[in-house]
Amino acid sequence: QVQLVESGGGLVQAGGSLRLSCAASGRTFSANSMGWFRQVPGKEREFVATIRTDTGTTYYTDSVKGRFTISRDNAKNTVYLQMNSLKPEDTAVYYCAAATSVLSTVTMRMLTRYYYWGQGTQVTVSS
Repeated sequence: QVQLVESGGGLVQAGGSLRLSCAASGRTFSANSMGWFRQVPGKEREFVATIRTDTGTTYYTDSVKGRFTISRDNAKNTVYLQMNSLKPEDTAVYYCAAATSVLSTVTMRMLTRYYYWGQGTQVTVSS
């Protein structure tokens, strides 16, 4: 089992920044990739970014490229999502997730490939 706890959400004005953290505990060595997803009411949860825990390779959805940065601190079992130049459309509940299998550039965007999920943290960007 892997437990994930997100923190760092909040209210920020457009153009501002937030850093989300995801602390993992339990069988953390089984997590091959860590990802961030987000969801707004009435819409499907969508992929934001993912990072391979072994190589540090990162992938982003197009809408956040150049603004968001995913990183990890393996010693602390923590994954971060630095969000800059935030826009009102970034408003959502952000979820951290862990995958135990190797993901391709296609499967990394699929919710079903991530076995463990955090409880989510709200990010609200005001205009």
